[in-house]
Amino acid sequence: MTDRPVQGLRERKKAKTRALIQKEALRLFREQGYTATTVEQIAEAAEVAPSTVFRYFPSKEDLVLVEAYPTFLDALREVPQEMGPIAAVRAAALAMLEGRSPEEVADGVEREKLMLSVPELWAASLENVGRTLRTLQETLAERTGRDVDDPEVRNVTGAITGVVVAVWLEWSKDSSMDVPAELDRALAHLEAGLPL
Repeated sequence: MTDRPVQGLRERKKAKTRALIQKEALRLFREQGYTATTVEQIAEAAEVAPSTVFRYFPSKEDLVLVEAYPTFLDALREVPQEMGPIAAVRAAALAMLEGRSPEEVADGVEREKLMLSVPELWAASLENVGRTLRTLQETLAERTGRDVDDPEVRNVTGAITGVVVAVWLEWSKDSSMDVPAELDRALAHLEAGLPL
């Protein structure tokens, strides 16, 4: 038996509509380019009204950006408290990444390439990284019983984020990369003190 609440029909329909809109947007961005694709074209492909697209995605950039950290934070909260911060992040990241389907991985690669190649998306992505950084810092502070603005919590959070961003940038250039394995190696190297 699970503790998760069962989604009602309305919530499931909303989730399906949201996923369909995003899937069609990514397809059109791939085929036509991000700039050449309009919200009206996305709405038509998803068989919804443009206002429906904006209800789920307030801006065109939001069609590409994904807030991964709620899923990651759920995984991080399930990691035993006695694990150090880097080990805990490694375990949570692997749990989150290994749970993805091949289609989710392919969509992720597509989104990452778009975010790094379209200036508007790059700017929005940096804002997303900033929010994720702050949320990770808050979560690690909570796990360790320290103040969120503790310089050591900030430093550990920054080091973890730096390693993750470095892997992310590599992945955007080499979509064949085994991201879970590479991320785990990178975080293990960080955990070992970054010996050269």
